[in-house]
Amino acid sequence: MSPALHLLQNQVQIAALAFLAAVYSVRLIWLVRFRPGRERTRPVGRMFPAVASSLLMIGRPWSMESVRRKPWLYAQFVAFHIGTAAAIGATFIIPYAPRVFESSAAVRIFQALIALGLCAAVLRLIRRLATPSLRLISTPDDYAALVLMICYFVFAIPAVAWRPGRPEAWIAVFFALTAFLLIYVPFSKIGHYLYYPFAQLVLGRMRGHRGVYPFKSLRRNGPERRREREAS
Repeated sequence: MSPALHLLQNQVQIAALAFLAAVYSVRLIWLVRFRPGRERTRPVGRMFPAVASSLLMIGRPWSMESVRRKPWLYAQFVAFHIGTAAAIGATFIIPYAPRVFESSAAVRIFQALIALGLCAAVLRLIRRLATPSLRLISTPDDYAALVLMICYFVFAIPAVAWRPGRPEAWIAVFFALTAFLLIYVPFSKIGHYLYYPFAQLVLGRMRGHRGVYPFKSLRRNGPERRREREAS
């Protein structure tokens, strides 16, 4: 391994991670300074179950109408984020636990997950370019984030199969992109995951206070319909 690659895998990554942690710490301190507005009505629901449901909604896709109508979008979401997790995990495995990738099965699993993330990223970019309503609300950062992730996945796939003594171009670019992402993420739309728990917490508190949760089916059971007919 060349000194340049060793520097990229270790000191550069640690410095980029430290920068990311510092920026996020400042943002979290700034976020917790704000308090949700107090409801002016009497609470009619249960707060804790509503908050828990809101925070865990991402793992309950059937509870979202948009997913029930277009389940393939949720499949893209899952593939994209699993691929991202696999690529980021590889940046720690390669320098600090290289024996994991001595197994060809582990390499193939990671490559398959990253390839799924790549396909999802490409489909997301195509959809954003092809859908007039999405083009209208898209910003340059939306396109830049997707293009950057596509490039990241492309270099991650061969990087997980790299072995000492082989050409270092692919893996060097992969770690350079990782460092750039760690610095870029807090200032881009990719950093939206930092705000997700706070947004869902506020949403859950509102639902619990107003009695929106638990969700009630619009379908009435047989006895209710029979009583309605008798009353009429």
